Formats: sequence, C-alpha cells, structure tokens
Amino acid sequence: MSSRSASAESIGTGLQFKLADRPAEFEAIHRLNYRTFVEEIPQHAANAKQCLVDRFHGENTYAICLHEGEVVGMIAGRCERPFSLEGKLPALADYLPLHQKAVEIRLLAVAPEFRKQAVFARLAGVLGVHFRGLGCDLALISGTVRQLKLYAHLGFRPFGPLVGSEDALYQPMFLRLPDYAAQVAHLELSADGEGVSFLPGPAAIAPAVAAAWAQAPVSHRSSVHRQRLTRVRERLRALTGCADALLFAGSGTLANDAVAGQLSVDGRPGLVIANGEFGERLADQARRWRLTHQVLRLGWGEALTAERLQAALREQQPAWVWAVLCETSTGMDNGLALLREACAEAGAALCLDAVSALGLQPVDLRGVWLASSVSGKALGAYPGLSLVLHDGRLAAAGQLPTSVDLAAFAATDGVPYTQSSNGLAALEAALSVDWPARWQATRSADIFLRSELAALGLPPLLPAVKAMPGVITLALPASLNAARLCQRLERYGCKLAYQSGYLRERNWLQICLMGDWQQRAVEVLPQQLARRLQGLDQTKEKADPR
Repeated sequence: MSSRSASAESIGTGLQFKLADRPAEFEAIHRLNYRTFVEEIPQHAANAKQCLVDRFHGENTYAICLHEGEVVGMIAGRCERPFSLEGKLPALADYLPLHQKAVEIRLLAVAPEFRKQAVFARLAGVLGVHFRGLGCDLALISGTVRQLKLYAHLGFRPFGPLVGSEDALYQPMFLRLPDYAAQVAHLELSADGEGVSFLPGPAAIAPAVAAAWAQAPVSHRSSVHRQRLTRVRERLRALTGCADALLFAGSGTLANDAVAGQLSVDGRPGLVIANGEFGERLADQARRWRLTHQVLRLGWGEALTAERLQAALREQQPAWVWAVLCETSTGMDNGLALLREACAEAGAALCLDAVSALGLQPVDLRGVWLASSVSGKALGAYPGLSLVLHDGRLAAAGQLPTSVDLAAFAATDGVPYTQSSNGLAALEAALSVDWPARWQATRSADIFLRSELAALGLPPLLPAVKAMPGVITLALPASLNAARLCQRLERYGCKLAYQSGYLRERNWLQICLMGDWQQRAVEVLPQQLARRLQGLDQTKEKADPR
C-alpha cells in the first residue's frame, strides 16, 4: 500500500498524459491547435504554416495526451488576469461563486479518433493537479456547445449568456477544483502510467519493485543470482514457516502441476476440494495427472464446514487433501486452521493452492506438505515465477518431467536451469515490506469497501466472515452489466476484474487489494463506482465483445 503521485498517466494502450515540457511538444500543440480551431472550428484565419500559436502561449501551461509519441490531445490553463473570457463577459466576477484563485482552462483539442476515451477528463485531471498546487480552487472554461453534455458530466456548471460567433458558440462554465479533485483523485495516483489497479493479477507494482526489475540481468549461474535466491528462500521460510521454498519460471498452474507431480509419485488416493473456479481447476489437474482421487464439490460461494470436511475424510480416507486456500473466484477463505486440524486428525497430508493467499493475509504453512504460489499476485512482484513451498518431503529426483521435478531443483540449490534474474530481484524487493502493517491495512480497507459498496446497493457476494480480506466479488443484478461498468471505470484509469470467463458468465466483477495498492484509491473507488453506475442499464447498453 502507498500514497504516491506522478506527472503522467495513461488509459488504454499507448496513451500517456503529462504536462508539455519539450520544444517538439509545443510545436505539435501549435499544429493541433490549428487543425482544431482553424480547420474544424472556424475561429481563426488559415495560414500557410498550418500552425496556430495562442496569444497567451507564453503564459499557458499545457496538459497533453500522447499516442506513440504523437500529441493527440491538449488543454491549456493560465491564472494571469485578465482572462480571455473577461473580454466577452466584462462583468465576469458577478457570475462566479466565492473562491480564492481562479484558473482559465482553454484550447481543448483532441484528435477525432481519441474523443471517446475520456481523454478530456484525464487532461483536465493532470492540469488540475498542477493548478491546485498553485493555490487555484476554481476553473473557468468557455465550453463549446457541441460538448455541453460532456462538461456537465464532469461537473462544470454553466453561467451567463453564450459567447462567441454564430459558427463557434461557447457556454461560460465553472468548476470547483476540490470537487473535481475528488472525482479524478485516482487518476493522480498512478506512478507507472497504467492507472489504478484493483485486479487480482498482475499486482500493483511498488516503485522499489519496478526499480529492481529494471536492473541489468545477470547470469542465473552467477554468485549474485544464487545469493539473491538464497535470501528470497529464507524470507519465504520466515514469512510462512515452511521448511523450504523452490522457485522456477512459470505460472500458478505450473506450480500446481509440480504439486500434482509429487502426488502422482506418492500414488495413494486423495481428496480434492472444489467450491469455485480454482478448486475446479485443481480437480481438472488431478484428472490430467491421473491421480486416484475423489472430489468434495460444494457450490460456488458455499463455505467448507468442519462437518462436511470431516464426513468426507471419514468416508474417503484419503492419504492427502488438496484445496484452494483463497478461492479467488468468489473471495472464499477456505480456512487454513480448519483444513490443517481436520487433516491432522485424519492422518491426511495437506496440500494447498495458496496462489492468491500468500501475501494477502498471514499464511502459516507449518503442518502443510506442499503449497503453490506465484510472484505476481499478493506478494506484489511481476508475474513469471512459480513457487512451491514444502515441508521437506519430496519425491526422489528423476521420476517426473524436468519442468516440475522439485527434487532436482533442490539438488541444484534451486537453480536447475535458466531463471529470470530480473524477476527474482523484483520478488526480493517485494518481500521487503512490513507484512503485518500491510495485512492490517488490507483488512481495514476491506471493511471500508464492503460498507461503502453495501450503501451503494452492491453488497459483496460473500459476507466478511466467509471471505479472505482483500478479495471482494460483486454479483451485479441483471439490470446492470458488469463488463460495461468496468469498461467505464477503466476509461477513467481505474481497473477492476471482469474479463475472466467465469466472471463474465455470471455478470460478476472483483475488487482485489494485491501488491502495492493505494489507500487514496480505495477511498475514492466507491465514488467512482457511484458515478459510473449512473445511467448504466444492461437493457440499453451492451458490453464490448472482447
């Protein structure tokens, strides 16, 4: 968790927002100014250079939108008086509310192909941050009558008569900057240029983790890499209480295949528990590995109880139990204490899919045989590393495919073949946080979000008592389209999970606090949801088919 700010943000692929500060950017601004206010809106006379330099250019501060290095959007602000608008409304002060200092925002120009991506909101957000820092609390615009709905949606209020010419009419409008700041606060928090992420993965990346990733790669055979790997394994042991941790290139699915490989060599029958998408995936992997097993299948969102588990253990008498600790599809916490106690009593070895759980909340792996996880979820590093944490009991090397032969990994001090030194460096940096403080912050944020969501009429799928703090699944009513809502939010730089097939099939969305999530973003998320819910009706709007 952090509270950080930056000078540039992006929405969608290849869009970046910043304050103009380079000569080439100012030249591009003059060209875009010409295309908009000479060729499109006949406000100025044409010229041979096809450049339009604003008369206040020397006093303007410009926010720009870049696409692949090209300026495709701009907006300018200045707080020196007199304003341009004062030449059209001499009694300007009579129309304005009480304020400390005003800024006039002018010259909104966006290339036609980018006008449906909330570019104006992002440009205004960047400019607003700058001028609020200068003490401005009121923004004035002359809004083209072609875009009055857009301005009103963003909170601008009209005042006074229309100004301009018959071919280019404008409506004077004002906006209180603190109000707009609350609306776009999440846009100001992105240090990596990708907006605010509430996805289950990839995780939100802390600056220190990004810096570690950006280091020059080193050989996986080098002493630098091996020493780092030793430190990472030690930190994972300290974090979880496991006997050892093995790391290799891959995903959570590969880590679970490595666990299944150990179970296949063991050869004894087992029990897989499934009460959501990822429990079903364990059952599928058990089938693919031809493990002798039964499945204790519960409804999605149905809690695993001691009675159901103990009854299945008595009936099946399995040698091992394989379960998902945090069932990410619903947010269900399947209860590590319950699983460990029941398995110990029945004499069954416990195996866990801890892919989402590790780092999200405390995970004590003492008494657990095998547990899978990854670098790129709640641990807060980049995707790409599979983790298997174990109690020291591994099948002898040479009995399994090379990619999942854990004993072979252990025999080579955890480096049997090429590993990403960048991924390992990033994971080491991610593991260096104050974990108790992060867990407490996640629990507090989870409580806040659940309360706010319920007040919006969006109660989480599971009550807090059943859920893992930090994973909130919302089952939207049929009248609301989850995909469309998330797409609206993403256009404003706020990413929620909705794209997985199991979410789309059920009209669900998810809010996850993975990695370096931000307190300020959590605080404004309910406001953003409330705004984007306005006018959202599945009967009128269809989600983008992607």
